Amino acid sequence: MRLLGLPVPFTGERSKTLSPVREGGWFRIFEPFSGAWQRGVKVEHDTVLTYHAVYSCMTLIASDIAKLRLKLVQQSEDGIWTEIRRPASPIFRKPNHFQTRIQFWESWMLSKLSRGNTYALKRRDQRGRVDALYILDPTRVTPLVSEDGGVYYQLMTDNLSGLPDAITVPASEIIHDRMNCLFHPLVGTSPIFAAGVAATQGLRIQNNSANFFGNQSQPGGLLTAPGAISKETAERLKAYWDSEFTGAKAGKVAVVGDGIKFEALGVNAHDAQLIEQLKWTAEVICSVFHVPGYKIGVGPVPNVSNVQSLNVEYYSQALQIHIESI
Repeated sequence: MRLLGLPVPFTGERSKTLSPVREGGWFRIFEPFSGAWQRGVKVEHDTVLTYHAVYSCMTLIASDIAKLRLKLVQQSEDGIWTEIRRPASPIFRKPNHFQTRIQFWESWMLSKLSRGNTYALKRRDQRGRVDALYILDPTRVTPLVSEDGGVYYQLMTDNLSGLPDAITVPASEIIHDRMNCLFHPLVGTSPIFAAGVAATQGLRIQNNSANFFGNQSQPGGLLTAPGAISKETAERLKAYWDSEFTGAKAGKVAVVGDGIKFEALGVNAHDAQLIEQLKWTAEVICSVFHVPGYKIGVGPVPNVSNVQSLNVEYYSQALQIHIESI
């Protein structure tokens, strides 16, 4: 059986053993801070993506790059660059059968920003020319290295991309765009690696705020009595208070006797500097993605009369490296 012009499964003639790069060298434990793994504190990748600053930075970069039209140009003898039409040109306009150009480049950048790696599979026609490109799920692709240093990619089943079975292909059939390779030259690292803690903190602040305002902005507290009370009485009072003065009933007038008092516990939003903390987490995430904060609504727009200089700053620090990589 042949797929994409290659036998299935593919086996490189030069290689004897293909080793996943994630199993070679040191075993890595990614943790949000020192000791988090031992304490069971984890940064959930999919949950972090729901934080507004992470989502805004990723979609802003992806959409801005997707706006750019890819051109095939040629320089004349006079040094003038002009656009030309070649067999590769249709791919730039319609990369595959289910994505437009905008959707394709958005998928490219979102994969790179969220997972640190983008894998584009080439589909070839009968003449061996590339006639389609498919962005693969980065969690279902494994880079492999042979004994002689050859690079291959193990691809899992992907019906949308035309992969009915798992297959191993050489590097010539994959476009691998990766971010900063902190641990291995074939494994990119997502900005979420550095922004995960700030995003998790921001989500916890928002959830805590939602719970706080869901309780009529009333924190928890203690019912205290001047003397000793039995366990049964304490449980009865607690059940009565929880049923009558919490949630939607918070803020109602309570009538208690026998010297019982309610003492509020918990830190309110003002004392906890909730707004400042939430803004700080968003600013940290912007710095990780190299996006100016005002671009996603964090902080005011700089008081600069030359708007072009602001766009040039955004291009040079957030977009240029990704455009050049593509």
